[in-house]
Amino acid sequence: MKQTLIELLGTRVRAALNAAGCEGAPAVVAPAGRPEFGDYQANGVMGAAKARKMNPRALAEQVIQHLDLAGIASKVEIAGPGFINITLAPEYLATLATEALADARLAVPQAAAQRVVIDYSGPNLAKEMHVGHLRSTIIGDALARVLRFLGHSVIAQNHVGDWGTQFGMLTAYLIEAEQGGDVGLSDLEDFYRRAKQRFDEDEAFATRAREYVVKLQGGDAQVNALWQRFLDISLHHCEAVYERLGVGLTRNDVRGESFYNEDLPVVVADLKSKGLAVESEGAQVVFLDEFKNKEGEAQAYIVQKQDGGYLYATSDLAAIRYRIGTLHADRILYVVDARQALHFQQLFTLSRKADYVSESTRLEHVGFGVMLGDDGKPFKTRSGTTVKLVELLQEAEERAFALVSEKNAEMPEAERKAIAQTVGIGAVKYADLSKNRSSDYMFSWDTMLAFEGNTAPYLQYAYTRIQSVFRKVDAWNESAAITLVEPAERTLALELARFADALNAVSRETAPHFLCSYLYDLATQFMRFYEACPVLKSEGAVRDSRLRLCQLTARTLQTGLGLLGIETLEVM
Repeated sequence: MKQTLIELLGTRVRAALNAAGCEGAPAVVAPAGRPEFGDYQANGVMGAAKARKMNPRALAEQVIQHLDLAGIASKVEIAGPGFINITLAPEYLATLATEALADARLAVPQAAAQRVVIDYSGPNLAKEMHVGHLRSTIIGDALARVLRFLGHSVIAQNHVGDWGTQFGMLTAYLIEAEQGGDVGLSDLEDFYRRAKQRFDEDEAFATRAREYVVKLQGGDAQVNALWQRFLDISLHHCEAVYERLGVGLTRNDVRGESFYNEDLPVVVADLKSKGLAVESEGAQVVFLDEFKNKEGEAQAYIVQKQDGGYLYATSDLAAIRYRIGTLHADRILYVVDARQALHFQQLFTLSRKADYVSESTRLEHVGFGVMLGDDGKPFKTRSGTTVKLVELLQEAEERAFALVSEKNAEMPEAERKAIAQTVGIGAVKYADLSKNRSSDYMFSWDTMLAFEGNTAPYLQYAYTRIQSVFRKVDAWNESAAITLVEPAERTLALELARFADALNAVSRETAPHFLCSYLYDLATQFMRFYEACPVLKSEGAVRDSRLRLCQLTARTLQTGLGLLGIETLEVM
């Protein structure tokens, strides 16, 4: 099987360690921190020497004697107490670039395919989507795109909130509103607010709402039809946002809380039969010894309330049973707010104790931080209300349109609007994805729409700049040999060779910001190459070689941004 650059170097270094008597020792290969240390460092000798009580530098010398990097490295040397520095040969980097250009997938190796279920977006269908849904939606979408590109079978699951007391409340209000001739479902947020107000202030209405919940759970045809109507309207709002965001979620991916309703009593009965769930104060509870409070008491994981109702904790257990038993997942990712970390730790622990999940199946909480306003508090409107996601995207496009119009006033309006949509939506998505997902981040229009720094507009501009080069070129040899003579040529080729490893890092760590960092580094290296190595003014084989490097850079930028769900433009 074809390997990425780090995998290949790791394989060769491990073989050398084995030959030097260090069976099973890890290679620990990583990009060098500074250019003077070469391109890559193998740091495994240090640990291997310590474990075997050997002199690390003496062991490093033995490893180098067995290290076969012929045709790959131009220089291999020992540094410090036993680090092995590897400098790749320009001819080898040129070969990698040539192979990438000849392949539709840029020579990125296919992974050993897994079935990966990704639980993301998950809006509450009682309301319109707001900024709180942005991170889950676009992080999940980016992970789905990268994992599919690497060869995995990805199944999206949109675990929407579509069940419970609030839907009895909304159904009761819908019936009441229809009788009065004022439905007002065009604004879901306002409809929900009015229903909630009636629920809080009118006990008779609240009683009727609870009765509708019972009817809904009991399968009453009339109530079910009204509930379904409300879901259709809510999902239509979600689909409009997904389309605008360029996210591939469809109704076929929706598996809401209601989907698992029939399995909830089965789950509770199963947990009881296994001695995991016990009655406590009228509720069914699993006490998890793995999670104890300060007094040393086991944490209670409630699966059924005193009144017989179920919780989202129960739905999540049923969802795991479905994802393992029906979808046959090898890996399940939950792209959910980091504040739910304890819930997922408990959910995963109980799922394994109940034998719903085998040890070989990976369960991962892909937690993320909060989007903050410039006041350092959760992002809100000036009036303090939650920002609707559709309004945020509208403002992004309007601000991008103003910028595009300022730079290209003579361009037709329709063209400026098309550019503004791509730039505005891309800017919002990239500003989020480029941050370490586990951190909170400050939302800033000025930063995200800047054409300098680690932003989507900067990367989109780098792509269009390359396209403008090709618009000025007449005939050239598109199959010319790539030669790397100048330092900037070699550095750009080295960065291009690291694309596959960047994607593997995203897959392994569920961290899209690794791909963002890679693309920013690539664009930066291209700009340096473009300044140091004239392309259009060069001639013959040199010009053709540099044009091929430009071509590969453009394809890599376009592919990488596409995997983040961000479009490129031929003209900006």
